[in-house]
Amino acid sequence: MSTEQFTCGTCGALHDGPPLSFAAPAPDFWQPEMADQEGCLLDADLCVIAGEQFFVRGLIELPVWDTGEIFTYSMWVSLSRASFTRAVDVWEQPGREKEPPYFGWLSNIIAGYEPSTLNLRTNVHTRAVGQLPYIELEPTGHPLAVEQLAGVTRTRVEEIAAFHLHR
Repeated sequence: MSTEQFTCGTCGALHDGPPLSFAAPAPDFWQPEMADQEGCLLDADLCVIAGEQFFVRGLIELPVWDTGEIFTYSMWVSLSRASFTRAVDVWEQPGREKEPPYFGWLSNIIAGYEPSTLNLRTNVHTRAVGQLPYIELEPTGHPLAVEQLAGVTRTRVEEIAAFHLHR
């Protein structure tokens, strides 16, 4: 969190920040009661539902072009069984960043975007061990994909922060 402050466009108060990241705790398909079910797993980076749906956490990065910072959404992407298995196989291996990207579907609704972000097409790029994968959205006219490609301003980051801080 930045030590700077910004005036919130929603409530008019001064807030610290703006925050440069927001995270979803799980894919939107996950339900808390699944935690005790056979074939289900949710940890910080991986999720399996009923041994049939497979997800990894990654980062959607939006360059903040007037400050040089990066704004991130830490979100979940569904992968095929084969891609998920491969990702898990190389999860702790040095050099895993050389893996080709895995196709997946964004598995979170990020509030504030229309149309919905759920099921946007992605490529998941593995990075060095200890770093979350990079989620590259398919370049389309969707507002989130446009922001990822073109970048955003600090003013836009403040708008995103105000929206998420007051939901």
